Amino acid sequence: MKSVNLKQLAQELGLSVSTVSRALNDRYDISQATKDRVRALANQLDYEPNPYASSLRQNKSKTIGVIIPEVANHFFSLAINGIEEVARSNGYHVLVYLTHEEYQREVSMVRLLDSGRVDGVLVSVADNAAHDFSHFDLLAERNIPVVFFDRVCGGVAAPKVTTDDYDSGYRATRHLLDQGSRVIAHFTIAESLSISQRRMQGYLAALAASGIAFDPELLLRSQNDKVQDIKAIQDLLAQRPDIDGIFAAVESMAMSSYEACRNLGRDIPADVKVISFSNLEIAALLAPALTTITQPAYNIGREAARILFQSIIKNRPLSVAQSQELKSELVIRASTASRSAPV
Repeated sequence: MKSVNLKQLAQELGLSVSTVSRALNDRYDISQATKDRVRALANQLDYEPNPYASSLRQNKSKTIGVIIPEVANHFFSLAINGIEEVARSNGYHVLVYLTHEEYQREVSMVRLLDSGRVDGVLVSVADNAAHDFSHFDLLAERNIPVVFFDRVCGGVAAPKVTTDDYDSGYRATRHLLDQGSRVIAHFTIAESLSISQRRMQGYLAALAASGIAFDPELLLRSQNDKVQDIKAIQDLLAQRPDIDGIFAAVESMAMSSYEACRNLGRDIPADVKVISFSNLEIAALLAPALTTITQPAYNIGREAARILFQSIIKNRPLSVAQSQELKSELVIRASTASRSAPV
């Protein structure tokens, strides 16, 4: 089918070209009903915006930058899908930059984007032990809007789209306790990251609510190396055979826990119950199926992009008040089953 242009789309809808253009760009002066009607027909007719013509008229790059630590984590691949949906509907391209958890790479990428290569930036920050986020000031000075998602920094006055990390950390730990675990290890990543801090706070609060004192020996941080992580988990489980529960803050640590338990002959869930934050599509196919805190990754990416484009399209400054916290879901599977209540 031959794609339609903006003028043909307007004719089909019985609206002016200007109205259709503003509806597609989510302008505040167009009603939601009209926006929905325009987008529905645009999708039906496979309307493709012309980013080059638009960029010439508006002196914009028609590109946004996305800075993330990795794509191997399923959370980020889903978030990027949500971002791209919004970018595409606005006639924009997406440039993805990977920091690989290196702070200096993040600084270099921000300086690169500060050159005017993009009209806005979405960021999930890298490990930053110094808590120095001054490089993002460069973008503010150039009036390049920034929205943070998932891994955020409190010191920057910008919108943030996150999940309920504290509540989810509490629920994950509470679930293990309800299933009979009493010596629960917590496997996390860099302590400088907002998600690590909030999830651990939830873990500590759940233990305290059950009258269980925090044991620092049960806290293990990832080395960002699978082989090292498996060895560290094996060593901990060998030293502390009383560990009967594992709460992994990230899915990579859950996978390393599975391998460590298998190597040691520790049965999941009979000997050790495992729960993890994870958007892994095959979580239900693992042996045993992994109980997860599943984040709304796609929606987090989409909402972060939607907020960013409100600023880009309407040329309005962003506000911290635009921040959102979306709810994650506890999905109970066999890895946390009790003997009396198999999953």
